[in-house]
Amino acid sequence: MAKIESVLGPMDTSDLGFTLSHEHVVVSSAGIPQIYPEFIRREESIQEGIRALSGAKKEGLDSIIDVSTLDLGRDIRLIEQVSRESGINIICATGTWRDIPRAFWNATSDSIASLYQREIIEGIEGTGIKAGVIKVANDAGGVTREGEIILRAAARAQKSTNVPISTHTWAPDRVGEQQVRIFEDEGVDLNRVYIGHSNDTTDTFYLESLLDKGVWIGLDRYPGGRSPGTPDWEERTRTAMKLVSDGYGKRIMLGHDWSVTLSIDSKEGQVSRKQSNPDGYLFITRKVLPRLRELGASQEQIDDIMVNNPRRFFEGKK
Repeated sequence: MAKIESVLGPMDTSDLGFTLSHEHVVVSSAGIPQIYPEFIRREESIQEGIRALSGAKKEGLDSIIDVSTLDLGRDIRLIEQVSRESGINIICATGTWRDIPRAFWNATSDSIASLYQREIIEGIEGTGIKAGVIKVANDAGGVTREGEIILRAAARAQKSTNVPISTHTWAPDRVGEQQVRIFEDEGVDLNRVYIGHSNDTTDTFYLESLLDKGVWIGLDRYPGGRSPGTPDWEERTRTAMKLVSDGYGKRIMLGHDWSVTLSIDSKEGQVSRKQSNPDGYLFITRKVLPRLRELGASQEQIDDIMVNNPRRFFEGKK
């Protein structure tokens, strides 16, 4: 057993329970909540987040990893309130997503690492709420020059704090391999690295080659269908079962990459999103896990994926 920082303070990793490994409460952009607060329907988003996560708690959800960063409009007090009033444990993130601030483009990795370290050790925006994971992102086309600066910053912050890294990737381009090479070059223990969005591909050779390096894999884009040509939820679930059957069930985690964001012009978008995923944070519970059982997964294997693996990831156990 070890301690992990949640937005409500330190908690035992044994209390994580059933965990979704890659989610958001609200997604926006850097500065929007502060400069244009009328754009984000903040109070409505809070109440919707509480409603959605309280409902998910009743169906067995215990914790989510909210990987919202500065450039994703992270609102730490919002996340804190939703956690407190829904009863769901939320682990929040430091780091940088795809919208790398221009001020970082020519900065040193060490200088950016010090910012991440502060949010891990001292807290975020003077709140005392500490990040429990470091989020980084590289997408189609691979690791850019600016992206490499961020990856190396995350690696250095990880090594100094032992807080794990969670990545956004574009699996069809095998971007996870580029990320791993940089982490290896920085001397990061790959057991502290989670390569996310890996179920945007069904290429199990690619996925298993990553797993053989020692990283964790996030199959965390359910139900899918966001990008043309990427797998539907059934294909994603068969890929998950293939990894389990091949002996990798103790190294994978599941999530949705879901959020409840409400903005002034979100009505049409919210209708479309709910049509594609009416179950929200419960799609995995209601659809994916029953399908895994039909495909032959045991309850012990499902418990590994949803309970034991997130705990072991944060504990740093092999």
